[in-house]
Amino acid sequence: MITVAIFFAVLGAACSAIGAQLQHDGVRAETKGGKLTLRKLGDLVRNPLWARGFAVLFACAVLQILALTFAPVTVVAPIVVLALPMVALLNARELDVPGWIAVGATTAAIVLFVTRTAGEVTEQEIPASAVLLAGQFVALGVALLGLLAALSRGIVRCVSLAMAAGAAYGLVTVLIRDVTYTVRTEGISHLPMLSLVALAVAFLAGSWFIQLGYASGPPDVVVGAQTMLNPAVATTIGFAVLDEAGGISSDFLTTLVVCGVIAVSGIVVLARHHPEAVERRRLRGEAHTSS
Repeated sequence: MITVAIFFAVLGAACSAIGAQLQHDGVRAETKGGKLTLRKLGDLVRNPLWARGFAVLFACAVLQILALTFAPVTVVAPIVVLALPMVALLNARELDVPGWIAVGATTAAIVLFVTRTAGEVTEQEIPASAVLLAGQFVALGVALLGLLAALSRGIVRCVSLAMAAGAAYGLVTVLIRDVTYTVRTEGISHLPMLSLVALAVAFLAGSWFIQLGYASGPPDVVVGAQTMLNPAVATTIGFAVLDEAGGISSDFLTTLVVCGVIAVSGIVVLARHHPEAVERRRLRGEAHTSS
């Protein structure tokens, strides 16, 4: 069943890339100067690009739910990072060689990560205490990233907002897993209400932050930062709180850490080498020189 789950997760990553590109274009069409307010939501919903993006992302959510029904969080969550090279392909003309190297390195790291974890993890029931603990840590992280975004601008603001969304979506992944696992093993009458409520709150928070990210920067940087932190949060919760990997060997842990470092480094390089970031640095340099 894990193979089926991986198939659904890969399809979900493709939908995530396409949906992100469409919503980014829709947000940029409705905002000026990177400003997105609650008053603009009505215009955003009526934007055809944004609406199509929402439909594609809805399909992504369905595929993710199916994937999490058949495999643990630590297998499914990292696959979402494959949305990064997919969205990069949609903007292929904008990336330079270092950018493509960063995309390739990040993708390779995630493929190795999933390959290693698929044979090691086991399914676990998620107690309510674990949901509360995970929710508290994620809420703190989202708050800190939101504060950083409020105090910054440009690519730093964009990455901060996307990472806040990624942290919230990482918790959503874990909570979806709790709901689907409970329904599959105990029936719909045992739905975990705490997880359902927390899922709704985390999803809404992540959705708002990701729209702000689209308004502040390029789609592949938003997708890269969001999809880097999303599986990082979900996998950390899976290992540390849910004990999905049981007894972790030193070699296994080393492989995962190296994969994580490569993936994070790839996102940093992509953010710095994206043409929009390069252009902003050029304009700041010209403004500094002229002054």
